[in-house]
Amino acid sequence: MRHVVARLAVLVLVAGCAGTASPTQPARPASTPAPTPPVIATPAPAPTPAQTRTPAPTPTAAPTIGQAADDGARIIAVDSPSLNGSAPVTRARDLTIDSPAVGRVKVRLLLPAKFDAQPETRWPVLYLLHGGGGKYSDWTELFDVEALTAPTDLLVVMPDAGIGWYSDWWNGGIGGRPMWETFHLVELRQLIERNWQAGDRRAIAGMSMGGYGAMEYATRQPGTFLFAGSFSGPVDPLHGNAWLCQYADRPVWGDPVAQADVWKAHDPTANAQGLKGTALFVAYGNGEVGPLDNGKPSPWDPAGETEREIGLQGAAFVHRLKELKIPVTAYAYGNGTHFEPYFSRDLQRSFPLFLTALGE
Repeated sequence: MRHVVARLAVLVLVAGCAGTASPTQPARPASTPAPTPPVIATPAPAPTPAQTRTPAPTPTAAPTIGQAADDGARIIAVDSPSLNGSAPVTRARDLTIDSPAVGRVKVRLLLPAKFDAQPETRWPVLYLLHGGGGKYSDWTELFDVEALTAPTDLLVVMPDAGIGWYSDWWNGGIGGRPMWETFHLVELRQLIERNWQAGDRRAIAGMSMGGYGAMEYATRQPGTFLFAGSFSGPVDPLHGNAWLCQYADRPVWGDPVAQADVWKAHDPTANAQGLKGTALFVAYGNGEVGPLDNGKPSPWDPAGETEREIGLQGAAFVHRLKELKIPVTAYAYGNGTHFEPYFSRDLQRSFPLFLTALGE
C-alpha cells in the first residue's frame, strides 16, 4: 500500500517601515509679521485616463460542461490525455469535476470504440478503483487497461479517491468532507449517466484500498453492481488490524472500539449478505516473496506485513461468503507480496468474469 508523505512549507514575509523626521523650519523674527499668500481659486483638473479607476472584473465560475448532478456537482473541464507519453488516445478523456462532496477532483474515462458513432447507446460500465496514495491515472499508467478493454464495449471509469477509504468520513461524529462514497456512488454516477451514456450494467474492481472500496460499495448498495472484484483489498477491517484503514492519525470511521457500529457498517465481511446476486472475485497472497517479485521484497511492503494481514482478512471474507452460500471465485495464490505485478495478474485473471457478468 503506497504511503504519501505530505510536506508543509511555511513562508513568513516581514515588511518594515522606517520613520522619517520632518526638517525644522527657521524661526521668523518676532518683529516681522509673516506674509499672507494670495488665495487663487484654481479649478480641479479633469481626471486623465490614467487616473480613472476601472472596476475590477467580477470573478466568474468555470462553466458547467453538460448536465450537473442533483447536488450541483459538475464537470468543468474535459481533456484528451496521452497515455504513457504517447499521443492523445482517441478513447481517453480526463474530466475535472467540481464536487460538493470532496472538492475538485479528476476522473479518467476510456470510451467504447463505437461511442461517437452510437450517441443513443447506453454502455456497460467498469469502475476501476486505485489504491492508497494513488490517483485516477494509475490504471492506465501502471497497467495496460487501454489495450485490455479496447475490443470491448465497456465504458471504463477511473476516479480519484485520495486516501479516503471510499467512505464518507465520520469526522468526530459531525460528518462532512471528505465524502468519497457520496462522490462516487451519487455525484459521479449521475454525471456519467447524464453526460457520457453510462448504462445500468455496472462492474467494479480495485487494487489494495480500491479492492476494499469495490466490496464496500457493493455491500452498501446491494444490486448496484453485477460484479465486484478485490485485488489484495482489506475486506474485513473490523476484525483486522485498524492501522490499515486510517489516514495519518485520523481514523476514517472513528475509534474501532468506541465507534464499533460505524466500523461494522463499513466492513464488507460483516455485511456480506448484501452481495447476494453479485458475481465476486477475491485475490490475495500471504506476504512471502513470490514468483512476480524478482527474488526480493516488494518496495511497497518490504516486511510483507500488509499482504499477510490482507490474506487473513481475505480468507475470513471468503469463509463468510461460503457460510451465506454466496458464490465467489477466490484466488488465494500463496506466496506473493503487495505489489503491482500481482494486481495486474489479478485483473487479467478476473477480466473474463467481468465480461460475463456484464453480458459482454
